[in-house]
Amino acid sequence: MQNVQNNLLIINTILETQTQFNIIFIREPPWSEIHKISSLSSSEGEGLIGITHHPNWLLFTRIPVDRLNSSRVIAYINIRLSSLHFSLRSDIINHMNILLISFLNNHVCYYIMNVYSNSFHIALKYLKDTEVNIDNVLVMTGDFNIRDSLWDTAFPHHSAISDDLMIVADSFNLALSSPTNPCPTRYSNMIGGANSIIDLMFLRYGSSQLNQHSIYPDSRLASDHAPFTITISIADKIVSISKLSIPQNSEQETAFVEEIIVIFKNLETSNITDKNNLENTVNHLKALIKQAWTKNMKCLRIMKHSKQWWTEECSRSLDNYRMTRSLENWKKFKKVVKNTKRSFFDTKIQEVANKSHSP
Repeated sequence: MQNVQNNLLIINTILETQTQFNIIFIREPPWSEIHKISSLSSSEGEGLIGITHHPNWLLFTRIPVDRLNSSRVIAYINIRLSSLHFSLRSDIINHMNILLISFLNNHVCYYIMNVYSNSFHIALKYLKDTEVNIDNVLVMTGDFNIRDSLWDTAFPHHSAISDDLMIVADSFNLALSSPTNPCPTRYSNMIGGANSIIDLMFLRYGSSQLNQHSIYPDSRLASDHAPFTITISIADKIVSISKLSIPQNSEQETAFVEEIIVIFKNLETSNITDKNNLENTVNHLKALIKQAWTKNMKCLRIMKHSKQWWTEECSRSLDNYRMTRSLENWKKFKKVVKNTKRSFFDTKIQEVANKSHSP
């Protein structure tokens, strides 16, 4: 869960690298014009506004009228959870900056909520003034743009708008969550500026399985908002599927091939004089190959489209930025991603052209 401040690269990085998560809430996503569509009012056509899609993630958002009236909240649900029948419930809460999503677990309907409330507290006032009668809200999280001593000990004041937020949370049977590692959620970009806590999480009151969330300030990338996580228990039959594999075009694949070449070069075959010796040699070869495989394999999550454009070079460049958080390394990371995506899609386009025998 993170405010990405209209940064497309952050969303792309999250979707490609954070596959251990099943639900991702994004605030302030980067809406942009995809292309022009025919229009009766304009000869140039009207801009079609869109947001990043990914084959491994289901996107939940309200369709924007234009960039100025686009939603500040979206959600990505991993396709592994498709059987839980997630649904956007604008029939219950109809607000551009509030995302209410329902899902079924053991035949019970549950709700999760993503909120962006600006400095005028528009979304919060909507929730306060709207009667919503639903049970089983598990999580409400959001960028509420409220500083208060209730959740920020470094801030000495209390405001009435905070009371409104607590009333809304209580109406959904939610309680303010205390992080496992108390720290700011928004980091000032100004020299000497104060960090603050304005991103909050409310969890189902009295739940022993939902009690605390964790904040990750070192993983915020170029955003000034830190991401945070919470674990939600679901039915045992819904499990993450993984496999042991060696990623294609990876350092592990190169090392594995080199080890196999050495194994065959050093394989002693002069003692194969009968069937028993042949079986012993084959079994020995099998054990050596298995050892090399085990040494280089990785545990990968099985996705609908497991082969994507993200490469080891992208991961190394991202790690370099995370270690230094320098603007120079962020620019280098952007360049690596841009070149990698271009190469990946150029290859895909060429494959399609070759299959269709087109130039």
